[in-house]
Amino acid sequence: MNSLKPRLITAAVGIPLAVILMILTELWHPLLGICVGIVNGMMILEYLSAKHLTSCLPLTIACVAFAVLIPVFIATNFWYIFAVLYMIAAFSVLIYLHKKLSFSSFTYAVSGTVLITFGMCAFPVAANNDISSSFFFALMLLLPWMADGGGYFIGSKFGNRKLCPSISPKKTVEGAVGGLVFCLISALLMGLIFQLFVIRDYKVNFLPIIIIALLDSAVSVLGDISFSLIKRNLNIKDYGSIFPGHGGVLDRFDSIIFTAPLAVAVNIVLPFFTAV
Repeated sequence: MNSLKPRLITAAVGIPLAVILMILTELWHPLLGICVGIVNGMMILEYLSAKHLTSCLPLTIACVAFAVLIPVFIATNFWYIFAVLYMIAAFSVLIYLHKKLSFSSFTYAVSGTVLITFGMCAFPVAANNDISSSFFFALMLLLPWMADGGGYFIGSKFGNRKLCPSISPKKTVEGAVGGLVFCLISALLMGLIFQLFVIRDYKVNFLPIIIIALLDSAVSVLGDISFSLIKRNLNIKDYGSIFPGHGGVLDRFDSIIFTAPLAVAVNIVLPFFTAV
């Protein structure tokens, strides 16, 4: 529990900022795409730095520009233009620097940039709904963070059986179960709060909320372990150090990259709201 204090400090600062942003994006939806673009740019820089690729300035510029611009324009047809330009720019860099830039480093940069960018694009996509963008914003942040927090606290106290010791030795089966319970309770409470105090003309459907909580608790572990595997292969502990107790921006959002698109997908099949 020696990392509990910095985690609590980070949460005490981060949660109010997230709430403020949630309120502001409810008033002006494009703000969320801009904020996601900024966060994406920071994550891409951390991701490239982990493999010492920021020294390749043309590739870095192409990757960061793609990551910043796509969330801003994802709700328009312009996103496709930027995707095509990114493909052309990235492969132009590869051809021009083929003697210095290995193909493995190139694929690491390009594939990671696409994964991070489109995973995070779930936020501005969900914000375009006509009911409550703040609901999706809270859902996408709260559930994976509660799964992670629940897994950390339960795993630290009761964890004995290792979940994936060769990749993430601190994760336990007991922690994963605790994360699921925390995630489910948080989802139900969030749905109840929005129904009672925020959303008036629509009914909150709790079945898809339960489904997304169960999915997020599992997929958040997958996302965390996936990026941990990358770190282990690169022999680094964290992608950055901006958040005390949590590492870098990518360390904090690694699971959300995987879970955020699930909220959009579940809402397509089983909408979170129905008209009263």
